[in-house]
Amino acid sequence: MHVFIAGANGKIGRHLLQEMADSDHEARAMIRDPDQGPELQQLGATETVLGDLEQDCSEAMRGCGAVIFTAGSGPHTGPEKTVDVDQDGAIRLVDTARAMGIKRFILVSSMGAGEPEKGPEKLRHYLQAKHNADEHLKASGLNYTIVRPGQLTNDNGTGKVTMTAGAEEFGKIPRQDVARVLLAVLDSDNTANRVFGVVSGDTPVAEALTKL
Repeated sequence: MHVFIAGANGKIGRHLLQEMADSDHEARAMIRDPDQGPELQQLGATETVLGDLEQDCSEAMRGCGAVIFTAGSGPHTGPEKTVDVDQDGAIRLVDTARAMGIKRFILVSSMGAGEPEKGPEKLRHYLQAKHNADEHLKASGLNYTIVRPGQLTNDNGTGKVTMTAGAEEFGKIPRQDVARVLLAVLDSDNTANRVFGVVSGDTPVAEALTKL
């Protein structure tokens, strides 16, 4: 399946391209700068396309069977950029996927996005933007999976996690393991229309998904 990756040049996105290189899926990485293309193709992108989340991405998405949204402004940017990317960018991509008949949509959200008002004050604008995107996707009619990782680290992944579909279990997780989860979700039937949190743990990713 051709999979459209939004945020391919980000830290999770780069790991995802490497994971997908050995899979049966073909990664179409969206980039804003043509100079990023060769490096992302070396990492594992089957192809790269120019696009901007703040613009119409329909041509870049044409022919894809699924979307993985792992773009983000990060929690330390100003509220305006967070809304532009994490909220409006995601919402625009959901609407485009629906209009184009792309039915599978996997969204990287954030631990705490379920109840942003309970998060730390300095992160509430970020969590609220993630929450709004999550809710829009859930109401879209698409076959969605929303992944809410804990605090992201650059440590080497272990391939072992803890997933929670109910009350969130806060913790840390390497970005590499988040990428492994995203790829596994593509091939997992029981993640349709599900929201779950994920942190580092003791259970291999594939096994953890079967226990959701």
